[in-house]
Amino acid sequence: MFVVGITGGIGSGKSAVSDSFAELDIKVVDADIASRVIVEPGQPALEKIASHFGASLIQNDGSLNRRALRELIFSDELKRKWLESLLHPLIGEFLRSELALASSDYAILVSPLLIESGQAQLTHRILIVDVPVNVQIERVMQRDNNTKAQVLAIIDAQTSREERLKKADDVIVNDGSISELKTQVQLLHDQYIKLSRAHGSKQE
Repeated sequence: MFVVGITGGIGSGKSAVSDSFAELDIKVVDADIASRVIVEPGQPALEKIASHFGASLIQNDGSLNRRALRELIFSDELKRKWLESLLHPLIGEFLRSELALASSDYAILVSPLLIESGQAQLTHRILIVDVPVNVQIERVMQRDNNTKAQVLAIIDAQTSREERLKKADDVIVNDGSISELKTQVQLLHDQYIKLSRAHGSKQE
């Protein structure tokens, strides 16, 4: 299966891009969904998080307080690295199993940490969704009701915009209308179908 990895900084619009590919009947596997599934109540990862960081991160219904955890790890690099060492292997396992179920011409793997986590190894091509930093800040402050300082801390914890673009095989600039976005997606979709068929013929 030919896999295109989609990533970009927070607030870049990765979901809007992956949703547009899904509308073209392409299988989308989302690392954010994987990260939620593996910490559901009863999962071993949730128990380890509670043991390491304290039971205060567990809400009354037994679920993880994701907002509190996010604030905790983005203020402490050592805590963030501990969490990543726990979750990344579990997320990778989930993603591989989901990609194996794809029956579309190619599959999309969308992940905010595609490059940092090593998930790019699961892909054949990397598509970067890019926007200026000021657009990221504005979007995330409106979407998540975060302060500018919180958003900047998240941006600083991710790969820099410059380094991310160096890894790109393709780039979508997502600072325009949804119509402009869909036009870019359609052009890439046509390209990916050709690449996936070429990839498939090499496998035969």
